[in-house]
Amino acid sequence: MLYRQLECFLAVARTGNLSRAAEEMYLTQPTLTARLKALEEELGDQLFVRTSRGMRLTEAGREFLPYAERVVSSFEEGKRRLEELRGASGGKLVVGASPGVGTYALPGLLERFVGAYPKVNVSVRTGHSEDILEMVLREEVHLGLTREMRHPEVESVPLYEDELVLVVAPEHRFTQRGSAGLAEIGEEQLILFDNDSSYYEQTQALFTSAGIRELRTLEVDNIEAAKRMVEHRLGIAFLPRSAIVRAVSAGNLVLIRVEDGPEMTRSIVALRRRDAPASGPVRAFLELAYGMAERKEERTKLSPALAAEFENLQLIDLFT
Repeated sequence: MLYRQLECFLAVARTGNLSRAAEEMYLTQPTLTARLKALEEELGDQLFVRTSRGMRLTEAGREFLPYAERVVSSFEEGKRRLEELRGASGGKLVVGASPGVGTYALPGLLERFVGAYPKVNVSVRTGHSEDILEMVLREEVHLGLTREMRHPEVESVPLYEDELVLVVAPEHRFTQRGSAGLAEIGEEQLILFDNDSSYYEQTQALFTSAGIRELRTLEVDNIEAAKRMVEHRLGIAFLPRSAIVRAVSAGNLVLIRVEDGPEMTRSIVALRRRDAPASGPVRAFLELAYGMAERKEERTKLSPALAAEFENLQLIDLFT
């Protein structure tokens, strides 16, 4: 109510006339007069004197005027800022990403996002999937991009399915046939990366389930290092498809089909707190990210509100 009183005070100070100020404020004159009286009672000073020429500011009114102008101006600026935030024409977006997502998927997505919403300030934090989940829960990030993880306080927006595929150097013996069986693959030196990741666990489980216990391995701590080891003919590797698209296209790596192995995939999702209001930047980012979803039935994992919001979005390929 105080804000409305200040608006009335400024309107009368500007026009010097009660009836014109009331018309400008779309109020009746008695309502305007009542608001001015309430403001004067709140301040304990008379702000206007009535003259034959209209309303004139008292000394107290002249002293109070710049403060009232600043309050109203700050309020209007705050309203504009919130409108920007709702419409993604400003504000901030903090994204957490696991290493693979942050290196291979996020740059393409951010290129589209920043191009569409250049006034949003973006900050990116990285960590393993468990770390990203904790960042989301502690509200240190607005969204966490990582493998699918379940928590009662978190909602998942499906992004894409990332497949583990076998790659070798162009000169490798597997390239002539373009495929290999697990027994043959088990005879090769295997490059493994990041022993804390689910990719590492999937690769180990693949050979264990096939009864292959003894493997010659070379372990590194990240995907890029694994790619370089394969390129230098130090072994072969199962790597995320999202990480090797450009290397295969450039002829630095060759994709080999596994003849008797199951498809190895993991879902990459955007995590957000269920109770966190989605600002304009968050909604805009999710709209772009949701376009990456490869299976329409995954939309049933969303809350009804988010599912309806993203129903008509199309697939985005961020890896080409």
